[in-house]
Amino acid sequence: MTKGVDRHELRQIIAGLSEGVILVEPDQTIAYANEAALAMHGAESLDELGANIDAYRERFSLRYRNNRAPESYPIERVVAGESFHDVIVEVTRTDRPGVDFVHSLRSLVATGHDGKPSCLALILKDVSEQFEAEDRFEKTFAANPAPAIITRLSDLRHVKVNHGFLEMTGHTREDVIGHSVYELDVLANARNRDLGISRLKEGATVPQMEACLELSNGGRRFVIVAGQPIEMGEEPCMLFTFADLELRRKAEAALRQSEERFAKAFRLTPVPTVLARSSDFQVMSINEAFSRVFGIGEDRIIGRSLDGAGLWVNDTQRAGFEAALERQGYVLGVEVCMRHEDGHNIDCLISAERVEINDTTFVLLVMQDITDRKHTERELFDAIETVMADTSWFSRGLIEKLANLRRPSRPEPDPLVPDLTARERQILNLICSGLDDAAIARKLGLSRNTVRNHGAALYRKLNVHKRTEAVVWGRENGFPVHISGI
Repeated sequence: MTKGVDRHELRQIIAGLSEGVILVEPDQTIAYANEAALAMHGAESLDELGANIDAYRERFSLRYRNNRAPESYPIERVVAGESFHDVIVEVTRTDRPGVDFVHSLRSLVATGHDGKPSCLALILKDVSEQFEAEDRFEKTFAANPAPAIITRLSDLRHVKVNHGFLEMTGHTREDVIGHSVYELDVLANARNRDLGISRLKEGATVPQMEACLELSNGGRRFVIVAGQPIEMGEEPCMLFTFADLELRRKAEAALRQSEERFAKAFRLTPVPTVLARSSDFQVMSINEAFSRVFGIGEDRIIGRSLDGAGLWVNDTQRAGFEAALERQGYVLGVEVCMRHEDGHNIDCLISAERVEINDTTFVLLVMQDITDRKHTERELFDAIETVMADTSWFSRGLIEKLANLRRPSRPEPDPLVPDLTARERQILNLICSGLDDAAIARKLGLSRNTVRNHGAALYRKLNVHKRTEAVVWGRENGFPVHISGI
């Protein structure tokens, strides 16, 4: 078979290959390139590829993945008869910037019977997509703030590490890359270390487990570590990711301290205090002051509401308090009446506010016992009423001041009282003017018994029981008024 026939048949064989094939002659002439090889250079014809190696070098710039330019192009190494495989180069067209490829190259050097090269071929494989994906992974891996490290499974050595891991441990890249998992142990002190090592050797997923990494300064860092098998450049690896437990531990410690401070303050507060569930006011905790003031221990009230434990005396007050809390989220200084364990009533100022504890809404209630204060006020008012029994001793201004002290909140005066007769209005007017029954009888020309009867009817209509109460009611409603003829 002639040399020409051999070369023709060879071209027919390689024409349909998916791999690119470039045939070169010993004199560095590029004799042939199949369609795949041309496409991998963005060329449409052999002339565009270059007639010889010098022309090829002018048109295509090659560099290795480490950014170094090769001293000899792989096609030159083929002509030199060198055998090589899996050489990765980036190829860029000098005449068309932006057109570039990543090739995986190997040589084919066939010799004849005389030992001289009979066929020189450069075999190309386009791995651009693979390396683009790897570039994207590299960028994502490097930018990911979560600490991560990649370990090659063939020799269990670390081949990649991101900034998050270096920042967390204080190690340098040189401390990590090339070192084995036994030198820089990512499963150190892990709770399930044996399982983790077994899964790592099998190339299987390493489940999440707590571990304790050694830091560059000799310290330790508690983490959660997990491993996921991946491939890098068709080589099996394990991607380890880490979650730093230090912040969580500090947060948990701070939360515990906060809860301890709250519990201590809650327990030692001298004012009765209750922590209840917001949804149904079920009591979750009480302090010592509550038991002391109301006589109820934890065994009698925990798990029950204040109403269920019988503390509310007035159901209207309870409903109003709960409605205000629902509407506003807080209640400040509302005067209510509560019941002691032995049955007697306790006057209280109650304040409450919603609080969040462990994602649950509670109500914190503070109840100030004002029974003694109220008792003192009642004694004061009783004394005032006793003195006011004979209002002739007081000036009109003083009576008004005492009335205001008794009931500081006054409605708008309304001197017209449709339910009172003209005589009853006359008598009320004179009572508010400071006259006693005898003086009123003389003023109106009536007997004292008649004045007393009109006064009794007047008291019933005003819903009062004492002369002083009638004076207060009259002052609050605009009496005395000038009535002609009186």
